[in-house]
Amino acid sequence: MNQLPFMRRSLLLASLASLCVPGWAQSTKALKIVVPFAPGGGNDVFARQMAKSLGELRSQNIIVENKPGAGGNLGTEQVVRSAADGATLLLGHSGTVSINPALYKGLKYDPQKDLAPVAMFASSALVLVVPASSSVKTVADLVALAKSQPGSLNYASSGSGTGGHLTGELFEQKSGVKINHIPYKGTAPGLTDLVGGQVQMMFSVIPPALALVRSGRLRAVAVTGSKRAPTMPDVPTIAESGIAGLSGFESTLTYGLLAPQNTPDALVKELSSQILKVAASPEFQSKLGVEGAVPLLGGPADYAGLIRKESAKWAEIVKLSGATVE
Repeated sequence: MNQLPFMRRSLLLASLASLCVPGWAQSTKALKIVVPFAPGGGNDVFARQMAKSLGELRSQNIIVENKPGAGGNLGTEQVVRSAADGATLLLGHSGTVSINPALYKGLKYDPQKDLAPVAMFASSALVLVVPASSSVKTVADLVALAKSQPGSLNYASSGSGTGGHLTGELFEQKSGVKINHIPYKGTAPGLTDLVGGQVQMMFSVIPPALALVRSGRLRAVAVTGSKRAPTMPDVPTIAESGIAGLSGFESTLTYGLLAPQNTPDALVKELSSQILKVAASPEFQSKLGVEGAVPLLGGPADYAGLIRKESAKWAEIVKLSGATVE
């Protein structure tokens, strides 16, 4: 009996079946998410939860690699130099893709040219906190105090060029006050000195500040988002202060995933759909809430548009502030 026609039909059917399955969904090659910051922070938490849930969805091993250094630039450069084959993604953050290009001299990458946005999934506001003993209870109190004592108030940040620093610069520009920036090497030492009264205010990421607020050592004055934070519903936004210059005030950090430029559109589309499915799940969103973030879902075009908008905004703030990092 001639088996050739049967073998040909079998091979043809197998080939057709393979065309119906997205190539990377069945890949046995590990996918890597590079986090350009040290383990333990919100970036790392988001990346690890995404890796777990996305790996289950894709039936693929997904690993997280932390590559801290130079304000997130080292890890970002690593992804920029990676093969555009869908096997390496960057945990994107406003600092690395929207702030650093204006802040760092001689940056070795251009986020808008060297990276392909895949999907955005979260946004996080900061919280303006003061010592519990401070007379400042509202943003209006703070502005009045700062104007009565120009240049006498100091605000802490986790470092020059960080979201907390530039939010302070934005606050100065919009409110017309003069406050002094005191950079620290991280959020924790800044909050420690704030509790001790060595500085008078800080725009902090929410989780560590919230713990100190709940323990009665700090007072939350306002959040920097356009809406109140779910974890602090009784704390107003800065825009709610009623001060004309602060109407519409917003300073948030956004998060997403990006691939090296020239990654095939089909892979970007496939990954985007799957990432957004994970990001919409209650399990993933519960992780966002713990870190003081809220969902902000969007595909490649949405994320690219947001990066352009944020880049223009932060570039202007950096220019006016004179901030720079070698």
